[in-house]
Amino acid sequence: MSAREAYLAARVLNALLREDYGDLSARVTRTKAGPGLALADGRWVRLAAGGLFQDFVVAEDELLGLEQVLETLAEVADPADAEGVAAFFEECLAALAALELHDAHAAEVLARGPSYETLAAFVDHPVYPTSRARTGLSEAELLAYAPEFAPAFDLRWAAVPRRALAPGSASGLPDGLAPWECGPDEVLFPVHPLSAGEVGRIDGVRVLDASAVTVRPTLSMRTVEIDPRTHLKLPLPISTLGVRNRRSIKPGTLADGARAERLLRELADPDVVLADEQTWAHTGHEYLAWMVRRLPEGTIVPVAALTAPGVPVELGEVLPRYLRLLLRWNVRLFVRYGVALEAHQQNLALLFQGERLRLLVKDNDGLLASPSRLAAAGVGVPAFADERMLCDDPHALADVFVTITLHLAAAAVAFGVLPHARAAALLRDTLSEALDEYGDDPMARLLRARTLGAARLTGKSMITAGTLVAKERSGARDINKYYGTSGPNYLRRA
Repeated sequence: MSAREAYLAARVLNALLREDYGDLSARVTRTKAGPGLALADGRWVRLAAGGLFQDFVVAEDELLGLEQVLETLAEVADPADAEGVAAFFEECLAALAALELHDAHAAEVLARGPSYETLAAFVDHPVYPTSRARTGLSEAELLAYAPEFAPAFDLRWAAVPRRALAPGSASGLPDGLAPWECGPDEVLFPVHPLSAGEVGRIDGVRVLDASAVTVRPTLSMRTVEIDPRTHLKLPLPISTLGVRNRRSIKPGTLADGARAERLLRELADPDVVLADEQTWAHTGHEYLAWMVRRLPEGTIVPVAALTAPGVPVELGEVLPRYLRLLLRWNVRLFVRYGVALEAHQQNLALLFQGERLRLLVKDNDGLLASPSRLAAAGVGVPAFADERMLCDDPHALADVFVTITLHLAAAAVAFGVLPHARAAALLRDTLSEALDEYGDDPMARLLRARTLGAARLTGKSMITAGTLVAKERSGARDINKYYGTSGPNYLRRA
């Protein structure tokens, strides 16, 4: 058994315990040696206090095999979930292969002086255990296109009938980005090499033989860097963070992201910067779309990179400033406007402009906004195509704040770099300071009760909704906003 297999097996079992899939927590027993869990093969695994997102985790000195954990999953699974369980088996194998491939090439990548985006890709997702899995990609494709290997590659291109452009689409790429001109009846679309096969099957579309424009993948593999200030978001025929999390681009998503950006620009604090994501095109086909992201001047460090090895950021000084920016703005959005962002560690970055630190925000199509709160504040309600982005339930808004802003954007970073007690105190004090500004406002009271005052903090059941259980059984309207699990409140004093 490799060290990576034991690492992944423990993370998978921890996730299954956290989400209590198949009532797995009922197997936890206590003996004189402490709490433990019986696996399908009869092995008793010692557990330790979880501390952050869950009550118990596999003890550090326990070495598990992936097969043992997956056999236990199969034993507790509902027969109706057989397809999802089989898909998760494949996901685990793909994640293990990707982890081992990364280990074999990490030193070489580091020696080349990787970007912050590459360093961010060195860090596993704080909650989702098989985040490295891109099921269906070969080893050669991972090396050629995955961000942790810092590759460079040429984009493919397609000639698309102009009549296929969806309303709101740009009539063409911005100046300097398109390597060729098309005829009057066609427009040029950039295509990720992994998507060329899918695009080639679309009626009326011609995938061109020539390739041009060299790009590098960002942490979000479907977004590539053309230059330090210009990124290009393209659909991919893969899934990440769950087999149901397809990385294609559905019709309406880019337009909704642009609408959300305009809303947030209206509500932004002086130290919050929105990436420009207003230029896009879509054809109505999920594999034929693009969006240009323009970034501001300055040094940009993804929040996901803050816990990566070798990132030259003085975290002792920067972390409190970052958390103050993050929580102050997100609390204001929640209390005054009823807006909760799906801005996690991948969609946020630190923007250093001289001595000034600002918060850079991108990819806003997953936010949740209250129409009644916006209207009461005199703010226009965006006409989102995805009706799930509008919601007047304050507890649904609080679920997003807790699971995204607090867990992923704040706690995963703070606890990743500071001792537990210091991280808890810093988060508690910073959040309390942000909430105190609004006194007894009902929305502030609710958010205080759901965070600082809660006995337990809600969590997302990511593998349950993302892979294991079909939407028809889970009832999830949005697999990225599916809850039902909780963990100890790490904000409370011991």
